[in-house]
Amino acid sequence: MTETPPPRRARAEIDLGALRANVRTLRARVAPHVRVMAVVKADAYGHGAVRCARAALEAGADWLGTATPHEALALRAAGITDVPVMCWLWTPGDPWDQGIEAGLDMSVSGMWALEEVVEAAGRTGRTARIQLKADTGLGRNGCQPADWPRLVGEALTAEKNGLVKVTGLWSHFACADEPHHPSIAAQLDVFRSMLDHAEKAGVEPEVRHIANSPATLTLPEAHFDLVRPGIAMYGVSPSPELGTSAELGLKPVMSLKGSVALVKQVPGGHGVSYGHHYVTEGETTLGLVPLGYADGVPRHASGRGPVLVDGKVRTVAGRVAMDQFVVDLGGDTPEPGAEAVLFGSGERGEPTAEDWAVAADTIAYEIVTRIGARVPRVYLGE
Repeated sequence: MTETPPPRRARAEIDLGALRANVRTLRARVAPHVRVMAVVKADAYGHGAVRCARAALEAGADWLGTATPHEALALRAAGITDVPVMCWLWTPGDPWDQGIEAGLDMSVSGMWALEEVVEAAGRTGRTARIQLKADTGLGRNGCQPADWPRLVGEALTAEKNGLVKVTGLWSHFACADEPHHPSIAAQLDVFRSMLDHAEKAGVEPEVRHIANSPATLTLPEAHFDLVRPGIAMYGVSPSPELGTSAELGLKPVMSLKGSVALVKQVPGGHGVSYGHHYVTEGETTLGLVPLGYADGVPRHASGRGPVLVDGKVRTVAGRVAMDQFVVDLGGDTPEPGAEAVLFGSGERGEPTAEDWAVAADTIAYEIVTRIGARVPRVYLGE
């Protein structure tokens, strides 16, 4: 059988062996009784939800987590049917019926959601698995403490009627990626108080959880029954303050690569790309890399993004365009087709997603997640 050659223009290599190793590392950071939810929302942060979900489960993850119900239903449709899947970002009119029939754990943050899921349970004739989300201080989704008693009470009434089963109580940190931020302890206090109220009222949850990636790595007091690593599973540090990927024992899973499409010599004083924000100082060679912001390369990294070409780290020269950008090769003349590595593990001297985050004044989460569908994913270690 002839192997399919890798895509030449661009490709994102996804190292599933690295992902499995990261899950095992995270698994080892929590107590044996604490379960691990592998978060595969946003197409597994751009890495490919189904393949990454399967690899994470192979490495010891117990649950899967997504943001939208459609993401969760896609996992079920792909044949991942024997593990709990939780989804938390619901809007009025979303497919509650399908979620119930698929056995999803569905997050409820307010009365409108509880009312819709109860109605759907009545229609389907099946008990809905729901998790009540508490807003302990993040100020996004979740039920405020003042409204919590009513939500808990109404959920328990629905549970007594056989319409729902409250399987979890949960929340989310605002600043767990900032060590010693005062909001961390404050949110934990609020969470414990809201847990206490719900459990005294009669809720018997299967899981209680609040820990995201940074809390999984640094806050054992926040682990409760389950942790929800997301970005750490893909080998990206949640924040520079916590350490690099290597310092945290994680290996980046995605490498973004392209092929140099053109190498040409230009004179000094030559403008490069839109707006001529870069002008060559002297005679030099330019290399064209056929990746642009349509592929997810951030335009904000124009003039700053690092790229490994021909054994040297170069810098994006001028503006990142929709489909391409240029690097100044300084007189070097690699052959067209030479590999250009935008980011990877860093083990071969290539830049990392964190380096691109600095160049674009953003976070590494965005760098990997924004890599678009036009870039083929090539899976290693399946």
